[in-house]
Amino acid sequence: MDTRKIRIFDTTLRDGEQSPGASLFPEEKIIIARQLERLGVDTVEPGFPAASPGDFHAVQQISRLLQNTEICGFGRAVKDDIDAAVRATADAAKRRLHLFLSSSQIHMDFQLRKSREQVLEIARSMVAYAKQHVDRIEFSPMDATRSGEDFLYEMVEAVIAEGATIINIPDTVGYALPEEYGNLFRRVRANVRGGDRVEYSAHCHNDLGLAVANSLAAVQAGASHVEVTVNGIGERAGNCSLEELAMAVETRGGAIGITTGIRSEEIYETSRLVSRLMNLSIAHNKPIVGRNAFQHEAGIHQDGLLKNRNTYEIMDPERMGIPRDMIVLGKHSGRHALKHRMEQYGIRMSEDELNRFAERFKEEADARKFVSDADLLRIWGDTSDTQAEPYSIVDFQVISNHRKIKVASVTLKDNRTGEEASFAAAGSGPVEAVVACIKQAVPMDVELKDMEIHSLSSSESAQGEAQVTVEAGGSLYRGSGIDRDILSAVAQAFLSAINQAVSHSGTGAPDSGNQAEDRTAAGGC
Repeated sequence: MDTRKIRIFDTTLRDGEQSPGASLFPEEKIIIARQLERLGVDTVEPGFPAASPGDFHAVQQISRLLQNTEICGFGRAVKDDIDAAVRATADAAKRRLHLFLSSSQIHMDFQLRKSREQVLEIARSMVAYAKQHVDRIEFSPMDATRSGEDFLYEMVEAVIAEGATIINIPDTVGYALPEEYGNLFRRVRANVRGGDRVEYSAHCHNDLGLAVANSLAAVQAGASHVEVTVNGIGERAGNCSLEELAMAVETRGGAIGITTGIRSEEIYETSRLVSRLMNLSIAHNKPIVGRNAFQHEAGIHQDGLLKNRNTYEIMDPERMGIPRDMIVLGKHSGRHALKHRMEQYGIRMSEDELNRFAERFKEEADARKFVSDADLLRIWGDTSDTQAEPYSIVDFQVISNHRKIKVASVTLKDNRTGEEASFAAAGSGPVEAVVACIKQAVPMDVELKDMEIHSLSSSESAQGEAQVTVEAGGSLYRGSGIDRDILSAVAQAFLSAINQAVSHSGTGAPDSGNQAEDRTAAGGC
């Protein structure tokens, strides 16, 4: 089967930014735009230049900086919007303009308050006006999937006659089913004069959870552009997810003969960057980039994964830059997973030790939702009379108030020598101060790469869970901590990750007859 390349049009900085609370400063847009270029997107829609001076400046700067990526200026079918988009993208090496105008009867009646004839005239005249400035013109009949098809054909035919080169058929409210959406592209191409001379684009919203499926249906029906956002953000339930579409094509594209130019190794970093800068958390069960996307708790799954990853994973997370973190310990976990996790701390157990450890672990796991690394090592210590972790927290305190800098002190015990030492540090926040204290005790350079904090229930007595990823010696290590005091949970998680790094470096293996083994997979646990 011949392979056809699909062009990825990213609208994270325009439609994605319309998510409530996701507004970005211009400099943040520039940071994301540079990462999108590294990711390999073909087209970036950096914003709505007519919306605000800040958006205009961001689009202008991105147009000047991104020389390998097409820049799309977005606007309504209004002269002022077109003028702003033309000026903002003037310095782009490659550019297009994207105009939209409603085509459904409900939009014309209640939003535009115009007749069909008036709407058609606006579409014709504004595309003709835009064509005087830019050759590549994309036109979107908004709410196309709820429009009368005869009128949709008439509008598309009119804008093609005036010079539109790309026709986007948007599922603006996420209403269409995949078969319906694909057939709509086929019918437009077949029934519109000039429809075989233009390119087609798909823009799908996710109100029914069908955005990726609908986009693939459009591609199979002839669309050559797909409009997406990182993490699937956007109005209401969001847009077609870039990472989901890209990996669906990478994993199954051979079945339908398509490919993209997305560099999969940049997916995870792009996802985390957008999440951080837009302050939008990623759902745990989000495909591809969610915390649970490549984690497994069931004992049968864990056993299979430890023997061969392909038993239960159809993608390799490390190819996408996702740290290897496939085993989650809970009441469903089996002995193989427990043994594997303890070996990550340099602990090899005999059969009798493993039996005692597994029995005690099951008792703890039945009593709680999640067993943290700190809990795991405590259980090992209780069942073996051996201190597994190089360092443990004896005590810590934080002085914090509304306006002043935060000060922390932490007392750690070196379990190899039995010595205790106290460290003090200041920070703009209590977490920064506690982390700075702990880093002073470690005999190696450690960088905190990522941190997630979650509440495990909604009550006032809820426990907080912290997941911390650190980098040391070129490898990533992940630790977890759970406590009703969220600072304590963070401290436990950070120290857990550090203990793994120290153990694997050979400088902190516990002197108990257990030998650390070589670490073969980056990412820790």
